Amino acid sequence: MIPLQQCRFQHSSLLITIFCISFIASGCTQTAVNGADQSANSSTKPVSSQTQEKNNVIRLGYQKGGIIPIARQRGELERELVAQNIKVEWSGPFDRCATLLQALNGNRADIGGCGDIPSISGIAAQQPLCIGSIQRPKLDALSNAILVRGNSPIRKPADLIGKKVAVNQGGAGEYLLLKVLEKENIPKEKVQRVYLSPNDAAPALYQSSVDAWAVWEPYVSIAELEHGARRITTTHPAPTYGIMVVRSGSVTENPTAVKAALTALSKDGEWLNQNTAAAADFMVKELKVSNAVAKQATKNRGLESYTFPTAEDIANLQKTADWLLEQKIIPQRVDITAAVCPLGG
Repeated sequence: MIPLQQCRFQHSSLLITIFCISFIASGCTQTAVNGADQSANSSTKPVSSQTQEKNNVIRLGYQKGGIIPIARQRGELERELVAQNIKVEWSGPFDRCATLLQALNGNRADIGGCGDIPSISGIAAQQPLCIGSIQRPKLDALSNAILVRGNSPIRKPADLIGKKVAVNQGGAGEYLLLKVLEKENIPKEKVQRVYLSPNDAAPALYQSSVDAWAVWEPYVSIAELEHGARRITTTHPAPTYGIMVVRSGSVTENPTAVKAALTALSKDGEWLNQNTAAAADFMVKELKVSNAVAKQATKNRGLESYTFPTAEDIANLQKTADWLLEQKIIPQRVDITAAVCPLGG
């Protein structure tokens, strides 16, 4: 594994545009009395100051789970970046990767943590995204599961034939379901996929509108501990990568802030690995979940170690992307090598 803080100049620079709030306000509040006044007042700061200001802001988007919300509560990332004259802004929490990627695509965030499936789906949809760093698959993690109601007669994947399963389209849930069906030699057409967000899928399961739900942490622990849901899968047939997704933008600014943020997030991940109880406490504060949910979700997720992708990682992700294309989950092939952010010097 290659720690982010030890990786330097491994890729060529990919510059990312960051518009900070004060710059927008300055541009939006100027009043032009006439053409001459408009020209004279079109900028209240020297160009060099404006550029420096934009380069000193990084916006981190986060979901309900993972490193970023814990980093926000812990505060070390922000202190480290402030010491480098980089301001940190936060966006979230988002209920799933798709909405986080929309924020990146809409220039409301610069970096966000997602799974490889939605990240590849976003890139395939030609969203301006690239792969900043990766978290390698955790073979023994319990962070993804297909859930049923506690009183459901469904006991095993074969029992899903003819049933409705809630999944997030083009995301980790759909991938998990399809891989489970593939492993069990069940034709995917025999199980009805119902595309729902986690916020809609949870009540749909509890109210019997769907028969099962393929989902991830902390939704797994919330469903199990607070609603009596039950797993019918205990392992993932194809463990997935975690991705720190970067908004590529106009690629003219901000490589220093992006790389510094990824490095700091890697450090937060290593801290979490050594301090799972404290990490669970931060999750309670940030995501407003119970102590029991936070502890189980943190344990189920396993290690949170991020690094720059190696050639082997890129090859593995390419296999996943090609499989998604074969399954018609994504509309076109994704070249993973080209999708990696060249963040080095």
